[in-house]
Amino acid sequence: MRALLEVTLDTETSNKLITDGSIGPTLEQVMGQLKPEAAYFFARNGRRAMLFVLDVPDESSVVTTCEPFWLQLGADVQLHICMNADELREGLSRLSR
Repeated sequence: MRALLEVTLDTETSNKLITDGSIGPTLEQVMGQLKPEAAYFFARNGRRAMLFVLDVPDESSVVTTCEPFWLQLGADVQLHICMNADELREGLSRLSR
């Protein structure tokens, strides 16, 4: 199922990772595991943030999706199941059946 993963990094933790040069390889490793359909990076409320659109194959995958951000990056994580426009149309058509 398609999901929207919102990640906001802890400033102190991410400052250390940037200073020691490990944030890039850490993000590359996590993104390599997640294989996002899209990835965006931005500032949110003065903190480093990122947004991923990805496939979560099943409920137990939530653990492997979120834990790296908590364990390695000290991040706040929100995961939302979402759909594209075609999936919304299909869902709405099921209401009228």
